[in-house]
Amino acid sequence: MNTARKKTNKQPPAKARVLIVDDHPVVRHGFAQRINLESDLEVCGEVAAAHEAFRLIGSLKPDVALVDISLDDGNGLDLIKDVKSRGDDVKILVVSGHDELTYAERCVRAGAHGYLHKSEAIDKIVDAIRRVMTDGCYLSDAITARTLKRVLSGKAEPTGAPIDLLSDRELQVYELIGQGLTVNQIAEKLFLSPKTIETHRAHLKQKLNLKNSNELTRHAIQYVLEHA
Repeated sequence: MNTARKKTNKQPPAKARVLIVDDHPVVRHGFAQRINLESDLEVCGEVAAAHEAFRLIGSLKPDVALVDISLDDGNGLDLIKDVKSRGDDVKILVVSGHDELTYAERCVRAGAHGYLHKSEAIDKIVDAIRRVMTDGCYLSDAITARTLKRVLSGKAEPTGAPIDLLSDRELQVYELIGQGLTVNQIAEKLFLSPKTIETHRAHLKQKLNLKNSNELTRHAIQYVLEHA
């Protein structure tokens, strides 16, 4: 009787592949180190710019992309919209230091599968990745009810805060004004014309009930100091 065991070619389970999109090298390195400790996860790439992230998502086909709001050459919200428009099969988890109450719902509407604030990132990054892979969504307890109720119902009533009245692009312009950028610098960063930026500035003054450009600049600077 032949009792020899048959050899098997069973392969270990495939690891979920994670792409890190963040404009800070130290942040990328820290995330990569933490993620690569897990037996079921591995970092397949790191990048700082939106255009390069768009290319790598198409070529590397990661399972999950960690995306910051502020990137070297643009905005994470625009990247999310571009990726979803192309139809890439990737889960997007936004990991950012921007104000969660302002951005989490905007990110989900754009096509992201979750939002994690950087103040909690290292402690919760692995759990958040697994949650978006299995449950399809990761949001903090503080905003889950508000965001899911409004987004899934298709309603987008403002919460009462003037900032919620702004479109995604207007919010981008507002924050860049608060960072001290001129009209031409904002136009260059967002790949728009100065005339378009001036139009956004006019809308900002109207929606935020601000009298002039100086008042807009002061309010934008204060907003960035407190939230962005």
